[in-house]
Amino acid sequence: MALISTYPALREFVFMNEHEIETIDFFDPEAVIALNKALLKRYYNIDYWEIPKGYLCPPIPGRADYIHYVADLFGEQNTNLRCLDIGVGTSCIYPIIGVREYQWKFVGSDIESKAIESSSEIIKQNKALEGSIELRLQKSLDIFKGIIKPKEKFDLTICNPPFHKSAKEAAQGNIKKVSNLRGALVEKPRLNFGGKNNELWCPGGELKFVNDMIYQSKEFASQVKWFTTLVSKKEHLQKNYFHLEKLQAKEVRTIEMKQGNKISRILAWQF
Repeated sequence: MALISTYPALREFVFMNEHEIETIDFFDPEAVIALNKALLKRYYNIDYWEIPKGYLCPPIPGRADYIHYVADLFGEQNTNLRCLDIGVGTSCIYPIIGVREYQWKFVGSDIESKAIESSSEIIKQNKALEGSIELRLQKSLDIFKGIIKPKEKFDLTICNPPFHKSAKEAAQGNIKKVSNLRGALVEKPRLNFGGKNNELWCPGGELKFVNDMIYQSKEFASQVKWFTTLVSKKEHLQKNYFHLEKLQAKEVRTIEMKQGNKISRILAWQF
């Protein structure tokens, strides 16, 4: 297995399933982290990648899809862009992929100092990222104000917003997801991809977060070419469209992404 040769520590988590295919237990957080380290080392030349225990461990293929799809917004002129990652997290995953695949420059913002500290260490320990990523702590609930400086320009903003409305809803959602995958009720599942409160939920959930972002983006219309965000629930889109029309967005696009049985969407707009 090529990934094992790249990252030998992955070997202990790999087994042959009933279809005689080498795989890992995706319900084991340590196995998922080891797989991510192998993927990052092999495909992105990342030698150091550590995240604090319990924080969100991103599934790399889905994160890479987001970067590739938004790169298509710029056609052949998709290299050397300047991108703002809203909620960079402890993993710094979107900037890693954008820098290594397209030579983009990034500003990563986050409301949590732990995320800034962790991502800073990842950048520091990888020469491949040197000089390409700047991190900024978001000190208010306003997504852009205080992060985008006066007269500062970005080609693109990206975001993976908190999905749930509360900690209770996040826990119930994880039980449902894992039970569906297992084919039986799992009352106390482990979060195989982890996640802390700010990463998983916020008051009003995804719908309110994205609508707030839409309204706040208008103030920075002249400083950003494309605003984008993931939208997990299709039923949220009509309300998003309503607010974008109200604000007279010049162009709105919805890009569908599929990963196995999971379908998500990228909402993109410009003024």
